[in-house]
Amino acid sequence: MDLSAFKAYDIRGRVPDQLNEDIIERIGRAYVEVTGASKVAVGYDIRLSSPALAAALCKGITKAGADVYDIGLSGTEQIYFATFHYELDGGIAVTASHNPKDYNGMKLVGRGSRPISSDNGLLDIKAKVPGTFVDAERTGTIHPLNITADYVQHLLGYVNTSELKPYKVVVNAGNGGAGMVIDALESHLPFEFIKVLHQPDGHFPHGVPNPLLPENRELTSQTLLEHQADFGIAWDGDFDRCFLFDEKGRFIEGYYIVGMLAELFLQKEPGARIIHDPRLTWNTVELVEQAGGVAVESKTGHAFIKARMREEDAIYGGEMSAHHYFRDFAYCDSGMIPWLMVASLLSQSGKTLSQLVDERIAKFPASGEINRTITDSDAAISAIEQHYQTTAKQISKVDGLSMDMGDWRFNLRCSNTEPLVRLNVESRNDEALMNAKTTELLNKLDQFG
Repeated sequence: MDLSAFKAYDIRGRVPDQLNEDIIERIGRAYVEVTGASKVAVGYDIRLSSPALAAALCKGITKAGADVYDIGLSGTEQIYFATFHYELDGGIAVTASHNPKDYNGMKLVGRGSRPISSDNGLLDIKAKVPGTFVDAERTGTIHPLNITADYVQHLLGYVNTSELKPYKVVVNAGNGGAGMVIDALESHLPFEFIKVLHQPDGHFPHGVPNPLLPENRELTSQTLLEHQADFGIAWDGDFDRCFLFDEKGRFIEGYYIVGMLAELFLQKEPGARIIHDPRLTWNTVELVEQAGGVAVESKTGHAFIKARMREEDAIYGGEMSAHHYFRDFAYCDSGMIPWLMVASLLSQSGKTLSQLVDERIAKFPASGEINRTITDSDAAISAIEQHYQTTAKQISKVDGLSMDMGDWRFNLRCSNTEPLVRLNVESRNDEALMNAKTTELLNKLDQFG
């Protein structure tokens, strides 16, 4: 049995050779045996294979004796919400996020929406999948669960709707699932939504939604300028990440949104802890400290961020990859809460989004994440460290290699799944320096390509 779909944090593979209904049913059985769950939320994304795989998952869960609370077509964060809000024992989202359309997968959580990954149960589930299962004495029941009203009310709790201004907002769901939530929120908000690729469509007629790819941003930018909208939002397929565009149609790096949201939360809770990843840090740390908070660095990745947030009782955590985590959302990531809070900040400040971010971009210009295919990534990173170590003021290996030169810094880390290294560079008040050092580092990396 091919179990290569089991990854460090979730399950993802091609359908049907790596994931199919038989394997998915077995995973459902193994999940119940390993976790002891008796009530499990199940939902699925818009991929064409998802309904059948979700049905097989429910079959496995109920044969193992647990009840399923079926929330139907949904985003990953709605599984998180159902699990913690209704105090269920766990939840499983059938989704492959932004993987190619012939892929599918699952994200698994336990009670309180704690992630189940390779260090706390996922490998135990994997080990049980090929084995022999015995049906439970009691077959579980499938309960349809409509979470929409409760979920919408939770989202609205992050903003004061009476203070929101009647903005014109471009929303690009990329034919993923986000459009359903926008429709549910629409009557509660004063915004005029200009809807792009709004209907869920698992054929992905315009490609798999992934706004991190520059070629996937053009439609949002063009529509925003055409309609003279105030800002724009785009999501990935399961909408656990959101990406923002200013009124000029410019894509805003997630790094600058992290600092913005940190400031907002620190207005509500001065002195709170904010978690951030090590790739780009200076803007976030400065804003958090100016607002009286405590910035805490964590290794990149949702399992690490969520665990660190719980350890620190942090109110908010953010990654430059546009994952944003919230204590009041069971320390989970949401693609809906961030843009609502940005709209609230725009309304409070009376400024445009470009006005809010321009000063920060100028103060801490950043390269954005650049990937390079490297045959021997360890050798490449070691060579880079040796080259810069005599001038580095600080070296950190919280996640990959971070080197601080005083007026510029970089982070270089290996991909967990591909022969890639990922580079991020930032400087202080000097875009030319940042660009020059980015080119310098890429030239050194290309020697190992």
